[in-house]
Amino acid sequence: MKKKLLLHVCCGPCGTHTVKSLMEDYDVVMLYYNPNVHPTGEYYKRYKEAQKVSAELSVPLLEGAYSPEQWLDEIQGFEEEPEGGRRCSLCFGLRLAETARYAKENGFDAFTTTMTISPHKDSKVINEIGESLASKHRISWVHSDFKKNDGFRKSVEMSKDLGLYRQDYCGCFYSRK
Repeated sequence: MKKKLLLHVCCGPCGTHTVKSLMEDYDVVMLYYNPNVHPTGEYYKRYKEAQKVSAELSVPLLEGAYSPEQWLDEIQGFEEEPEGGRRCSLCFGLRLAETARYAKENGFDAFTTTMTISPHKDSKVINEIGESLASKHRISWVHSDFKKNDGFRKSVEMSKDLGLYRQDYCGCFYSRK
């Protein structure tokens, strides 16, 4: 029997190859929790694409609360940080903390995120945050760097095949600048 994995999904395109590769070893459930995404229309556009991936791969998709105010509180004081700086680490932490909490409270064996598929995100930082939260919540973290072995390229190809919208910024107001 496969272990039950809660996968934080930032968008549909990032979920494509990631979900497909994890399904080999895990019973995957996707969690779309992204209070950082701005504007609201963009949030729902990305959620719609995650729904397409969910349907295509027959993987359940949950939606976390959309609470941009919570995200703004979390990154307060770090608004002017460069992309990849402390603001981004705080954002990763917020989203992964909610994923870990939900996973633990709902009987999952482990959790991880699609974010490591992005060539613009530091997988080492994401994995360090994930490991720390796993320890705190007493649940397993699945260490990953999904961009390796052509993972990012495969996600782009799968996105094209599925006709998915691919955004051109991480999601927050500051990355959109």
